[in-house]
Amino acid sequence: MKFIVSSSNLLKKLQVLGGVVNSKNTLPILDNFLFELSENQLKITASDLETTMSSVVEVMSENKGNIAVSVRLLTDALKTLPDQPLTFKTNEEENTLEIISEHGKYNMAYYSDEEYPKPVVLDSPKTTFIPSKVLNKAINNTIFAAGNDELRPTISGVLFDFSTEGATFVATDAHKLVKYDRTDIASPEDAKFIVPKKTLNLLKTFLSSSDTEVNIEYNNVNAKITFDDTTLICRLIDGEYPNYEAVIPDENPNKLKINRALFLNAVRRVSVFSSMTTHQISLKIAGTELKISGEDVDFFNKANENLNCEYVGDNMSIGFNSRYLIEMLDHLISDEVLIEMSSYNRAGILSPLNDNEKGEKTTMLLMPILINS
Repeated sequence: MKFIVSSSNLLKKLQVLGGVVNSKNTLPILDNFLFELSENQLKITASDLETTMSSVVEVMSENKGNIAVSVRLLTDALKTLPDQPLTFKTNEEENTLEIISEHGKYNMAYYSDEEYPKPVVLDSPKTTFIPSKVLNKAINNTIFAAGNDELRPTISGVLFDFSTEGATFVATDAHKLVKYDRTDIASPEDAKFIVPKKTLNLLKTFLSSSDTEVNIEYNNVNAKITFDDTTLICRLIDGEYPNYEAVIPDENPNKLKINRALFLNAVRRVSVFSSMTTHQISLKIAGTELKISGEDVDFFNKANENLNCEYVGDNMSIGFNSRYLIEMLDHLISDEVLIEMSSYNRAGILSPLNDNEKGEKTTMLLMPILINS
């Protein structure tokens, strides 16, 4: 087995695929990449049994062959090399892989590909096609709101809710919720499944530079996502997702319009002085003035800022966790935002007022914190 490859191209693939590999694997072979050489293409696979990801890099070769090589050793070695052609050559008698660079030679052990787990084959899958830019935006707009509670695994991923009329992507951690709708894409039939955060974080890296259509195949247990020269197979999160529509208030007569950047920066400044435990800030709205306040009574810290706004509704005060509010404002790509509220003890709804693409709608829900008297 012998091939020549660009060190930078190879490293770029390995660094992304390396995100699949766990620090503590149940099987030692999973600490390795699977290399499958077929003439001028090298297919590289990484797996942790729950997620398997493969991608292809172009090489110069007339050989075929499969081996498994150490993730850590190979990646760490390539990080130290400047961009250059590298020659990889196996010594089958010693079971070693020789890497030849402009500076020297490096030898490492390799392992049999037969030990490497075979990828899951989906039984009777359904299929949906989504443009890569749309899927990437859906992931970016929702994944930050997904939970981390191991006792509630169903909210530790993003819900993909497909129908013949469109697609909805939902994430929540019970404190905040994001619902991203697309009416410009549709599925042949209705389907719901929950994709783990790890899978989506891996996808983001590849999708950011892709401009193609993504093929999503899925059944009740697994999903297979294919685009360009990349394939990702993951085990879906088992369980029923919470009824997200039920928690979104229908009537919200109090409506606040404000410049997103000015509001975000003010919240950031005031939050510095808020409680380190609750991160609570309060919004007091009267007429065309918004007062933002934060206080940490234990350390005598306090801050207030006033901003001009457009407001329709009754004068009101409402408290929010500043960290969650900042996260939401960071992900609302819009010059102005709309905040809709009904009362101090019900969730506020944030949405962008402009810069929306045709066929998309973003709804962000944030649960309030009762304001200390």
